[in-house]
Amino acid sequence: MNIQKRLQSGKFVVLAEMNTPKGVDISRFMTYAQHIRGRIDGVVVPDMDNGVMRMSALAGGALLQQQGIETLINVYGRDRNRMALQGDMLAAHVLGIQNLIVVQGENMACSDHRDAPPVNDLDEMGVLNAIRNLQAGKDMAGFDLDGVPQFYVGCHMAPFADNAAMDAEIELARGKIAAGAGFVITPPVFDMRRFGEFMKKAAALQVPIIPTVFLIKSVAVARYIATNEPGAHISEDLIRRIRTSSDREMEGVRIAGETIAQLRKEAGGVLLQTLGWEHRLPAILDAAGL
Repeated sequence: MNIQKRLQSGKFVVLAEMNTPKGVDISRFMTYAQHIRGRIDGVVVPDMDNGVMRMSALAGGALLQQQGIETLINVYGRDRNRMALQGDMLAAHVLGIQNLIVVQGENMACSDHRDAPPVNDLDEMGVLNAIRNLQAGKDMAGFDLDGVPQFYVGCHMAPFADNAAMDAEIELARGKIAAGAGFVITPPVFDMRRFGEFMKKAAALQVPIIPTVFLIKSVAVARYIATNEPGAHISEDLIRRIRTSSDREMEGVRIAGETIAQLRKEAGGVLLQTLGWEHRLPAILDAAGL
């Protein structure tokens, strides 16, 4: 059963994010994917997130599809104009990639190519409309396609620090769903009480909600998120738990696993995000009992 059918039938879906290499050595990328094959439902491949130049998500997704691993790739308008985006999405379909996640590309301030000018020809709604046009057999200029692609499309929600921002993000998600998004991926969850409050409101969207579970690698990372991303709601108790652990790295793995286990009662699935620590994905799945 593919990801679309699982989500639409109410089954819990486990996704894992894996970055492509910065280069052409795909050995680790493929090895890490094989380690979780059969334990997850799909792999999300970002496309040069954080402005770091890497092998394209299109190539990474195609490689995983060849190994029988269902793939979702991120698409956005920061680096490509509407012609390039449409061409890449048509290529994705031909290469067997039929799951797209429309995201907002990060600011280039932290990029390793800071002199690269952003394109931003299309925003998230523009990309969603482009996908809808392609699925209707037309390109954005109104010309007929020779063969029509079909995609299962998701969207992202930005972090929110308070109830007003939460309500605003839910309304934005509502517009994305009207434009064709069939599921929503949330920011990382660190506070289950807060997430429960969110879900009471997000249920009105009537699509599967997939929260992100972020691996906290250290006390420093936890403190940075708590200080700079107030919407994350990382508690002092959580930071203390990591700080006082005899194995802080494993404590982060255990916290991620516990979070997944709790979210199984609340959401349509989870997206595991390790930001370069893909080798820890099996341990997180173990901790979650998956």
